[in-house]
Amino acid sequence: MKKLFILLSTIALLQSCKTKSKKNHITYQNIIILSDMSDRKSNKNFPQKDIHEIHKIVQYFKTECVKPGEKIGDKSSICFSGFSEKNEISVDLENIKSIGDKQCFINSTGKYQQNGLKRKLIEFEDTIARKYHNEEDFGLDLLSILLEKIANGNIIKKDKVITDGVDSTFIHYENHIYIFTDGYLEYALKTKNDQFRFGLSQINNVRADCQNNKIGIEKALEQNTKLSLRPVKKDIHKLVNLHILETHERDFDTQRQTYINPIGLRDNEILEAVWKKWATESAFKSIEWKKY
Repeated sequence: MKKLFILLSTIALLQSCKTKSKKNHITYQNIIILSDMSDRKSNKNFPQKDIHEIHKIVQYFKTECVKPGEKIGDKSSICFSGFSEKNEISVDLENIKSIGDKQCFINSTGKYQQNGLKRKLIEFEDTIARKYHNEEDFGLDLLSILLEKIANGNIIKKDKVITDGVDSTFIHYENHIYIFTDGYLEYALKTKNDQFRFGLSQINNVRADCQNNKIGIEKALEQNTKLSLRPVKKDIHKLVNLHILETHERDFDTQRQTYINPIGLRDNEILEAVWKKWATESAFKSIEWKKY
């Protein structure tokens, strides 16, 4: 009986001394920039305005995500491609496995003094500027290409868990897709499938419905689903934050400096409502419509 008591006491002591497992949660940013080159040159102001806005995104990636000199072991990434391109240019810190090499790269020190993060981001922006100068698409089925890139393009990062048998680190990724487009979903190729098409005729249909029924855009889209884009709901969309960056307003008369349509019925207001409804019903994590 005494031996049994000693054995039970020893087990209890060992269990009490056992280190409790720890769970750490870390979040990194995955920034994806997609440009609809089919419309970026229709207005001569687009390239420079886009490049300036992309520069701000790159600076955010550097100073707020990676934080050279402050943060250790960051795994954030940033990439760019035109919609019709299969390959993208990128700076992905997750590709550098050694923590020592990673910090030298981030801080542009040691063997990465001339070829670290600072230099790579300059090259990243220079390459984008050249693409805007040299490349152009002539009509794209933008939404179907976007969905294809998300589903099969390996641009979206998924959460994962790293464990040593005792402690666990939960790696989370915030996927942000920044889309540079005029918002109009028009393309030259005529097909029987027009579920992703939303141009001037569709905008006019929404505007006419609002005027005929004396209702706002959101109400018109809610009451008549034929006026909207058909949603495409997938689980992977829950991982994606969409940012639609828009500069061009076709119903603005540049000579008279006035709008063709009254406030509440302008092209961009209709496009914004349609995009937001589609993204929400397609189960995207969030959507932002930004004019710049």
